Amino acid sequence: MLSKSALRKESIGSIVFNVMNYTLLLLFSLACLLPFVNVVASSFASTQEIVQKKFILFPTTFSLDAYRYIFSTPTIFKGLGVSVFITVAGTIVSMTLTALMAYGLSRRYLLGRNFINFLIVFSMLFSGGMIPTFLVVKAVGLIDSYWSMIIPTAINAFNLIIMRNFFQALPDSLEESAKMDGANDFRVLLQIMLPLALPSIATLSLFYGVSYWNTYMNAVLYLNESKMWPLQVLLRQIVIVSSGMEGNSSAVDIVPPSQTIKMSVIVVATIPMLIAYPFVQKHFTKGALLGSVKG
Repeated sequence: MLSKSALRKESIGSIVFNVMNYTLLLLFSLACLLPFVNVVASSFASTQEIVQKKFILFPTTFSLDAYRYIFSTPTIFKGLGVSVFITVAGTIVSMTLTALMAYGLSRRYLLGRNFINFLIVFSMLFSGGMIPTFLVVKAVGLIDSYWSMIIPTAINAFNLIIMRNFFQALPDSLEESAKMDGANDFRVLLQIMLPLALPSIATLSLFYGVSYWNTYMNAVLYLNESKMWPLQVLLRQIVIVSSGMEGNSSAVDIVPPSQTIKMSVIVVATIPMLIAYPFVQKHFTKGALLGSVKG
């Protein structure tokens, strides 16, 4: 039995620990949140206020001029539509290919399974490089095609390993009983394995979706037509033009942009991911852990 003094000391120590823990977490949260708050507040501030103040948490002069200007031109809507298409189509393609390959590699009776797994891990350490990848994309005729944004990055090795480990952790008896009832491999995958893998699917879909939404380098390399640029490349053009550097100002319909326009474009580019995240957040931790702790 602990004495009253020991209980008192333990409770004091717990209180001190909790106070320090909450303080550090609060400071870390503020460090992550304040830059985003500054961007949002600056997008609603006037140009004069942004010039006078280096950091804004709440604008003294509330203005919607930047958003009115952005949504008055079709350029942002075109880029937004391209980004949405690439994100949706890319996520569907990537999840389909990842699930098919992960399920096959999770079956221990697959011939050459260990060698294929080795190649997957090897690709995480060494890649072909930018120039060889560009030459391959050009050789197959994907330049100035939206598929050039999807096919070269359709399967992510890390995501594939997470889903493979998830399938591998499921009992073999599920597959055996289904095949005894006459189900083939595709039916086992579609009707048994995938419904059980919903947390992992939601998590990996978020990973793929964020990756496709933020795609930038592939668009710069493979898309020469400005009308095909996604939102992130248009954002780059806005920053270049607003900085007085040489850029394609006709592609962004903003000459010259103000600082508030740059901030508002960042907000517009971020909102879709913020809207999508709450729908998969409850599956995020569970899906990542289930696919990573076993294998």
